[in-house]
Amino acid sequence: MSSATATSPVGTTQHRPPPDPGARWGWAMACVWLVFMLFPVLDLLQTPRPLSQQVAGWVVVTLFVAVYVHGFVIADLGWMQRRLPSWWPVAGTAVLLVLSAAGVALQGLSSMGLFIYTSAYAMFLAPLRLASVVVGALVATTAALAAFVDAFSGGAFFVPVLVATVVTMAVARVLEDRRDLFRELGEEMALVAERERVARDVHDVLGHSLTVVVAKAELAERLVDLDPERAKAEIASIRSLSREALGEVRATVSGLRVARLGDELASAREALTSAGIVADVPTDPDVVDPRRRIVVAWVLREAVTNVVRHSGASRCSVELGDARLVVADDGRGGPHAPGNGLRGIGERVRAAGGTLTVSCGPEGGTRLEVAW
Repeated sequence: MSSATATSPVGTTQHRPPPDPGARWGWAMACVWLVFMLFPVLDLLQTPRPLSQQVAGWVVVTLFVAVYVHGFVIADLGWMQRRLPSWWPVAGTAVLLVLSAAGVALQGLSSMGLFIYTSAYAMFLAPLRLASVVVGALVATTAALAAFVDAFSGGAFFVPVLVATVVTMAVARVLEDRRDLFRELGEEMALVAERERVARDVHDVLGHSLTVVVAKAELAERLVDLDPERAKAEIASIRSLSREALGEVRATVSGLRVARLGDELASAREALTSAGIVADVPTDPDVVDPRRRIVVAWVLREAVTNVVRHSGASRCSVELGDARLVVADDGRGGPHAPGNGLRGIGERVRAAGGTLTVSCGPEGGTRLEVAW
C-alpha cells in the first residue's frame, strides 16, 4: 500500500508523526497470502514433467513471487519509491500478467491462483483505470477457461473467489485513497492554521511595540529642547523596546512567544503614559483565573494599542476580574470596523470559550469587554 511523504518549506523544522503501522507493514500483510503459492509449488514437486518444463515452472513461480513482493515492499518504502520511475507499477503489472499466463500454460489448473495475485497487485498499485482493465480481463479469462476448456473445467470456483477478491481490493483501494486525501487536507489545514497563528501573533507583537516606539519618539522629539536629559532617556527606552520587539518577533515565529499578564499590565501603563494618556491600570494579575491569563494578556495588548493609536483619548482605565477584562477610554468612540487586530483577539477569545464585545461607553469613548 502506498505511503505519502510529507514535505516542509525550506528553512522550517518539521516534526513528523510516527509512521502508520498499517502502511509500514502493509507489504507483510500482502505477503501473508503467498501461502496459497503452495499449490503450484506442490504441483511442480509431485507432477512428472520434462526437465525443461520443470525448470520453466520453477523460474515462473520464483519470478512471480519476487515481482509481487517487490511491488508491495517498494510501495511502503517512500524513499525507495521516489527513486523509481512513476511507471514502475504498470511494468510490474505487465510482468505479472505475462508470468501468470505462462504459469497457467505450463501447470494448468494449479496455477489459476496466479490471476488472483495479479489482480490484487494491479488493484493496489497500478493506476485505477489500468487496474480495472486488467481485473476485467482476468475475470473474463478465468470464466472462459472454466467454461470452454476441459482441462480447466474444475476451475469454475476460481471465478467467485476472484470476483470477491477484486471487490474487497477495490473497496480497500477507495478507502485508502480517501484516507490519503483526508490526511493531505488535514496537513494543509494545519499549515494554514499555523500561518494564521504566526500572522496574528506578529501583528499583536509589532502593533503594540511599534505604537509605543512611535509615542516615545514623539515625546522625545518634544523634549529635545525642553529637557535634553529626559529626551535621551526616552531615546534609550526606544532602543531597548526595539530590541525587545525584535526578540519577541523571533520568538513568535518559532512558536515560543507567550504573553504574560503582569508584563502586559506594566507595558500598557507605560504605553498609555508615553502617549500622554492618564492610565488607570491595575498592577496585580493574580485576580484573573490562571487558565485565562494568556488570552487576557493578548487582548489587553491589542486593546491598549488601539487606544494609543486611534482613540484620541485623554484617559483610559483597565478593569480585571476572575473571568473578565474591561478596557474603557474617553476618546472619540463611534462605530468600529474590526481590523486584523480585533479579528485576531476575537479568534483567541472564542477559542478560549469567551465573548468579546466592543461598544461605545456610557459617556462616550470606547468600551472593550471580554467575559466568560
